[in-house]
Amino acid sequence: MQPYLAAMATSGRPPLDGIRIIDFSRVIAGPMCTQMLSDMGAEVIKIENPDGGDDTRKGAGPRVGGEQGESHFFMTYNRGKKSVALDFTKPDGQATVHRLLEKADVVVENFRPGVLKKYGLDYASLAKKYPRLIYLSISAYGQSGPLSDRPGYDPVLQAESGMMSVNGEANGEGLRHAIAIVDTMTAIHSVAAINAALYARRDTNKGQQIDLALYDTALVSLGNLGSYYLISGDQPQRAGNGHFASAPNNSFNTKNGKIYMAVANQKLFVDTCKAMGHPEWATDPRFATIGARVANKPELTRLMEEVLMTDTKENWTQKLRHLPAGPIRTMKEALDEPEVKRRGMLKTYKQSRVGEVPIIGSNYHFSDTPVDDTRPPPSLGEHTDQVLKEVAGLGAAELASLREKKIIG
Repeated sequence: MQPYLAAMATSGRPPLDGIRIIDFSRVIAGPMCTQMLSDMGAEVIKIENPDGGDDTRKGAGPRVGGEQGESHFFMTYNRGKKSVALDFTKPDGQATVHRLLEKADVVVENFRPGVLKKYGLDYASLAKKYPRLIYLSISAYGQSGPLSDRPGYDPVLQAESGMMSVNGEANGEGLRHAIAIVDTMTAIHSVAAINAALYARRDTNKGQQIDLALYDTALVSLGNLGSYYLISGDQPQRAGNGHFASAPNNSFNTKNGKIYMAVANQKLFVDTCKAMGHPEWATDPRFATIGARVANKPELTRLMEEVLMTDTKENWTQKLRHLPAGPIRTMKEALDEPEVKRRGMLKTYKQSRVGEVPIIGSNYHFSDTPVDDTRPPPSLGEHTDQVLKEVAGLGAAELASLREKKIIG
């Protein structure tokens, strides 16, 4: 329970308690989706290849527990799940999956369209047997059409959607966002879609397939910049840390580093001028309107930085705390900030194989049905026997036979 909710009486049940999800997804978009659903209380059974598991388990970068430990990448997106090491490409593996599907509410998969059909695990095949099943398919370009067989990764979708064309310095090349923003947005839309489908099933008693494409998500994420082109016919211009249609909206130098200010309307500009000790800027014809400020951005920036350079970014953050302004922090500065701890956003998990792991927790704060983001990411196959006994109803002899055939790990 979050610190500031501790005094409130709650029902104690996470909002999706009782929902069971069979998760075939790997890498980011699908796993991030199912991690959020797990935090919300769903039981997520992650089906992994016994030979290595989710692709990100082998990812580069820091590993918890040394070179043979767990990848930071896998740890980021798989909190709270039950890992079942199961080869569904074999008939016995498929039969075992069906034992799980009999008691499942949702399937999440992010294979290329057509891959799961080879194993009878596509939506069309499963819907006949499990009509209440909600089946989320995440792909690069959707489940149909001439591009549906193409693989796709986040940076490529950023490039193809026009997203990169508006990101970067005005005189430089278009840049991708360092965060996997298309995958992240797809995960968030996936959670919304699954919850909507569960709500619809309450009334219809029917499941359905949800087709979410990274490409579509990238286009939706263009937001007002996409509309800017559609309405004007003009390419929105890159503006680096600034904004092509707003000022002051940029990073600014202070005595010991940079702060970012996003002064988006007239009232905020008037208040900013007062806070910086120059109320006269608000009535100066060069800066009196948004259009004038954009036209005279270099001069406004120069005047503001002359003032900002007289003090530190920490002090300016306090002086401007009633305004949209804050320091540009390193990762260490950001995650060491006391507010992060107060919000309960940093968790330390005891993982079964490698011990303690620090991870950023859930950002959902429900007053009556709090999320449960307390469970660690699983080791590969950690829950194979438990899930196949308790959910699939397999006995010891059946488990031994599957293990001998290398169907389960």
